[in-house]
Amino acid sequence: MEIETTTRRWGNSIVVVIPANIVEKQKIKENERVKFKVEKSRRLKVKDVFGLLKDWKKPTEEIIQEARKGWD
Repeated sequence: MEIETTTRRWGNSIVVVIPANIVEKQKIKENERVKFKVEKSRRLKVKDVFGLLKDWKKPTEEIIQEARKGWD
C-alpha cells in the first residue's frame, strides 16, 4: 500500500502521521512496529501538466454553469 502524507515537527523530531482510514484498514495498533519506505515526493511543475487536457473541448463558461447547478 502506498500513501502520501506530510511530515510534522514533534520536539526535535520529524514525525509522519498515518491517516486513520489506513490505520483501520491495516489494523495498526499503538506501539506496534511498522516498516515503510522513505522517498521524497516530487512536486509537479506546470510544464509537467501543461497540455494534458488538450483534447478537452468544453468551454469554460459551460464548466462554470455546471459547477453552479444546485446553488439556488
